[in-house]
Amino acid sequence: MEANTLLIADTKRELEQLITDQNTETYPSRDKVMELLGVSEATLWRWAKNGYLVPLNVGGKRRYRMSDVKRILEGEK
Repeated sequence: MEANTLLIADTKRELEQLITDQNTETYPSRDKVMELLGVSEATLWRWAKNGYLVPLNVGGKRRYRMSDVKRILEGEK
């Protein structure tokens, strides 16, 4: 009976961590985004100009919201 309780508690912690990880926004670099989306630097520039995938300036570096990258990967506009 105690083993079941421990197993349930462990599973609950793992699920809570998974949900937390999914809700945490990350900000990948330009190179990582190019790799994930399979596009060139010129495409990222064009998308930024058109407002399709707009980067953020974080500490003088261009970063992208992972939620925006996922939106594109899932085929949404």
